[in-house]
Amino acid sequence: MSYEKLQAFFGAPEISPVVREQAEIQCKYEGYIIKQKQAVEKALRLESKKIPADIDYFALKELSNEAAEKLDKVRPDSLGQASRISGVSPADVGVLMIALEVHRRQEAEKQ
Repeated sequence: MSYEKLQAFFGAPEISPVVREQAEIQCKYEGYIIKQKQAVEKALRLESKKIPADIDYFALKELSNEAAEKLDKVRPDSLGQASRISGVSPADVGVLMIALEVHRRQEAEKQ
């Protein structure tokens, strides 16, 4: 879709070539920009989910052996850090996320 087509079809006003180019770029890449923003938001959410220092990764049977070993060695502070460790899959991060939520609920019930 070009601005010329919009102009012809909708009677859009004449604009400078620079503004026209920016409008076309925005339209063409809007879907990619939205996906990138969502990825950034997800990364920020993962960074805010802290992992207790005393967690026993080997007790989480749903984690792969490789992930448990790597997580135990690195001892990441957050899910975001854990997700960037080589050998820790998105599925492993999901397992860890669920385990942290269960742990959080158990701690809340104790209080």
